[in-house]
Amino acid sequence: MRKPSKRQETAPKAGGTAPPAGQSQADLFAQAAGMFQSGRFAEARTLFESATAGPNREMAHSARLHIRMCEQRLARGAPTPASAEEHYTYAIALLNRREFSAAREHLEKALKMAGGGDHIHCALALCLGSLGDVEGAARHLRRAIEIHPRNRAIVRHDPDFADLMQRPPIRELVGAGKAEIE
Repeated sequence: MRKPSKRQETAPKAGGTAPPAGQSQADLFAQAAGMFQSGRFAEARTLFESATAGPNREMAHSARLHIRMCEQRLARGAPTPASAEEHYTYAIALLNRREFSAAREHLEKALKMAGGGDHIHCALALCLGSLGDVEGAARHLRRAIEIHPRNRAIVRHDPDFADLMQRPPIRELVGAGKAEIE
């Protein structure tokens, strides 16, 4: 998107109203874009609607296009995973968005459906650790290592586990000394 000229930013929109007091059209659009990127489509839609009322016609047009995209994504609804792998894959997406509680639910369903896969135990260990349940994380990590001992080295070098590796139960499980962690 090209940067609007000063004239475009301040030119009044024919028949339009100004954005809410205290926030410029550009600020509203930037906030909405951030919400859109993080998957918060209902909130993004509301902010894009406010951004359509500003003086910059190009930005207003772009906001209207984004409103349609938000509506399309909201109409799709949440995915409904059916298999263990679908639950696992969806949980990984949730972990990446830092939605740990929802990810935990899907990982637990995947674990029940699959009867236990080392990758599911590893992901659940990371999820529980992120939620502050270090003992639960250690329990699942221990099981993942029992299934495939290579998980010890994988976790030791995985940047996602870096914070969790500072905790004694996890550090002891993967056999990392302090020099390796720091």
